[in-house]
Amino acid sequence: MHPAPAIAALWLIWLVSWLVAAFWADPAQKRAGLQAELRYRVVTVLGAMLLFIPAHGYAGRLRLWIPNLLEAWTCVALIAVGLAFAWWARLHLGRLWSGTVTAKAEHHVVDTGPYRLVRHPIYTGLLLAILATVAAKGTVWGIAGAALVIIGTVIKAKLEERFLRGELGSAYDDYARRVPMLVPFAPT
Repeated sequence: MHPAPAIAALWLIWLVSWLVAAFWADPAQKRAGLQAELRYRVVTVLGAMLLFIPAHGYAGRLRLWIPNLLEAWTCVALIAVGLAFAWWARLHLGRLWSGTVTAKAEHHVVDTGPYRLVRHPIYTGLLLAILATVAAKGTVWGIAGAALVIIGTVIKAKLEERFLRGELGSAYDDYARRVPMLVPFAPT
């Protein structure tokens, strides 16, 4: 079996399950607002579109490398690990999760489970899966898309941090001093 269908299946399963799980969240009490979120949304959507342009049929300058079978299956495993880490974080966050920058009733700092390793473990897992997807594809479009998704993710993470500092005050500041933003074990 070629790894490309496995990569597509992993991402499709993640996307569908993520969208279905969106119904299992508490309603927002306060939002950052569409205007504040517009920049990261546009960058991330454009990046995702570029990232998932199919790699087959490209030759020459648009396809920079073609991984061998072992390398490609290693990428599949890393994608699965990244998506599983994102799901662990989402399940651990529970009903406080939101796809937008929001505060829920009784919102509080979650600093257990994957949130003891990084402040944004969902993004960490997704970024691992995205980088492994790019490594499996080896296309210029994939690299450009991954770069835009990473930029969009960092923009969103910083917006969330400003918002949560405003909502949670010193509790979030203390958490941010102890736990790195996106890369486990990185200095804070």
